[in-house]
Amino acid sequence: MLTKGKPVLVAVSGGADSVALLDVLQRAGYTCIAAHCNFHLRGEESDRDEAFVRSLCEQMNVPLEVTQFDTNAHAHALHISIEMAARDLRYAWFDEIARVHGCQAIAVAHHQNDQAETVLLNLKRGAGIRGLAGMRPVSANPMAPDSVPVVRPLLCTTRDYIEHYLRDKRGLRWVTDSTNSDLSIARNAVREQLRSYSKAEIEHMAQTAEYMQGYIDILEHRDTREAGIVCLYEELREYRFAEIDKIYDALQKGEGGKTFTSKTHQATIKKGKLCVTTV
Repeated sequence: MLTKGKPVLVAVSGGADSVALLDVLQRAGYTCIAAHCNFHLRGEESDRDEAFVRSLCEQMNVPLEVTQFDTNAHAHALHISIEMAARDLRYAWFDEIARVHGCQAIAVAHHQNDQAETVLLNLKRGAGIRGLAGMRPVSANPMAPDSVPVVRPLLCTTRDYIEHYLRDKRGLRWVTDSTNSDLSIARNAVREQLRSYSKAEIEHMAQTAEYMQGYIDILEHRDTREAGIVCLYEELREYRFAEIDKIYDALQKGEGGKTFTSKTHQATIKKGKLCVTTV
């Protein structure tokens, strides 16, 4: 997804997910440049977030780019929602800054819960295969499709683990957006609904999105990892193996002798092929 040597632009809002993303990438040895947008939508709280991110980046010795937006004016001028205005403004600016610094990618902090929220929100609104595919680990910038790509390194990680990582492993603080408690906002209402879901159920929803991505790639004749995983999933579906992606990756690496089990079957890699037997 990323290579070392070229910088990565990291979107840092100050929330737990973005703090974890910056910390993980820096500790992994990537050259990071942080980017923070002040949308001026929450009064003093917006300025608090900016001050927090400035302090965090100084503490972590990470270069920081900050911009200010009159989001309400932009939304009014284009007759679009505040949410859409904020998205358009930030991704256009991310692309500009990423190109200035020669960044290989724009890293954003979407995680597994965000993926489940996206799938459920799209399902509630009515969605086809693309809506159920959610967000990809690597995608084009919606405001600059042919420019620097957007990557989501935390897409396989849950919100609970991110907070555990920051609080218990790294001792790092984060800030909370007070508007997250406003249930009149559709995504917040879905997020609240997901609180009653188990970790496994959220993982399954995110996994469904990954499979949908693979089906899209098959339909569009793309030779991708996602397409390969879906083909293997269809081949093994009746055996109910839980980790199709890991089986696929092991096959690609030629890990002979590696074994996977379901409640009823066992799959072993032999001479580059998968042999399935009854347990």
